[in-house]
Amino acid sequence: MTGVPASAAGNHRPKAAPVAPAPKVGLWNIANILTMVRLVLVPGFVLLLVHGDGHDPAWRSFAWAAFAVAMITDLYDGELARRYGLVTDFGKIADPIADKAIMGAALIGLSALGDLPWWVTAVILFREVGITLMRFWVIRHGVIPASRGGKLKTLTQGVAVGMYILALTGPLATLRAVLMGVAVFLTVATGLDYIRQAVLLRRAGLAAIAAIAAIPDAADPAAERSREPDA
Repeated sequence: MTGVPASAAGNHRPKAAPVAPAPKVGLWNIANILTMVRLVLVPGFVLLLVHGDGHDPAWRSFAWAAFAVAMITDLYDGELARRYGLVTDFGKIADPIADKAIMGAALIGLSALGDLPWWVTAVILFREVGITLMRFWVIRHGVIPASRGGKLKTLTQGVAVGMYILALTGPLATLRAVLMGVAVFLTVATGLDYIRQAVLLRRAGLAAIAAIAAIPDAADPAAERSREPDA
């Protein structure tokens, strides 16, 4: 006899160690700082691009440098946030805004200066804004991951727009036009693929919701009895 009630002895369980809450990520981290730098670069880039008559080779080179820095920060801020656990609500909102802002400013500026056809700017911006809104539309059902085609599209757009920012002539000017054509094709093709993924994702999400909603009725004995015929 131990003197300890059997019920107490049988129900004794070691207490689980308390789980420490995940450390809160502050606003001022390297990923968010890079995003902020990209946002700050947008008005500076526009001023450099349109300085004077907008076609001075020296000022266009300065504008290209600002655009290149913005594109480089775009490559690293998201990767750093995911790798080191620096994802914040600010970053989730500011990062896509910064991406669209610098690319939109470049496209609109180049078209306003007569260097890039307006239809190219319209196609690219319509796709970018439309896909962003579509991602929010289906976010309750899941996240559409960036595809290889989407990443190639982003790279091709960045290089092509960067070449248009520079005052190029001759074969290089022809090359940038070809590259922009490839970028437009990838923009449209990947946009259509994202629409297909969004439709499939939403259908699967709605089907899963309907299936979950039907489970309680099937598992509820009262519901089963209510379906039995009266004696």
